[in-house]
Amino acid sequence: MPGMTITSISLSISLDGYIAGPHDGPDNPLGDGGSSLFDWWTAGTEPLANDPRFAPPTRSRQVATELFDCGAVLTGRRTFDIARGWGGHHPAGAPFFVLTHSAPPHWVGPGTGGTAVTDGIRSALDQARHVAGDRPIGITSANVAQQYMAAGLVDEINLNLIPVLLGSGVALFANLPEPVGLECTRVVESDGVTHLRYRVIT
Repeated sequence: MPGMTITSISLSISLDGYIAGPHDGPDNPLGDGGSSLFDWWTAGTEPLANDPRFAPPTRSRQVATELFDCGAVLTGRRTFDIARGWGGHHPAGAPFFVLTHSAPPHWVGPGTGGTAVTDGIRSALDQARHVAGDRPIGITSANVAQQYMAAGLVDEINLNLIPVLLGSGVALFANLPEPVGLECTRVVESDGVTHLRYRVIT
């Protein structure tokens, strides 16, 4: 049932809490030093069936496969612009919804997997639930994650923790209005990354 769809923040993150390094932008998408957050995706030898561009370590393969199994993606306009809209098709292969004040001129709409949502986070979540069915909805940008956390609309947090300190950059959990309780439900230690799953306690 759509109402049972899990909403999950799913991102790679540095030990000091950044999902991109400083000075990120279209010409430096992950910021200074931020590319190290995604080295684990190609640190193995066997390509994924979902996307042969990626070959994570053996112990990361189940986690990576799960990330590709999302039913929809919620993202923000800044992430969308930096990624140049993924050319209109998100790497996860799922429909994506861009929260924005004004619709971008490219990479959304007919012929793409993207939809611009200008009427708020609940509308975006309703539209994502409609297409996701019983598969999880992934939240993949910091500002959008913060908005959904503040509204109490996040069920899980999946972090790919990288042993690096970026010092500054795009902080995932900035601007939360109050403490959030979490229960750790999975830890997977792999090569160059530790995969952590938390259930949000309401």
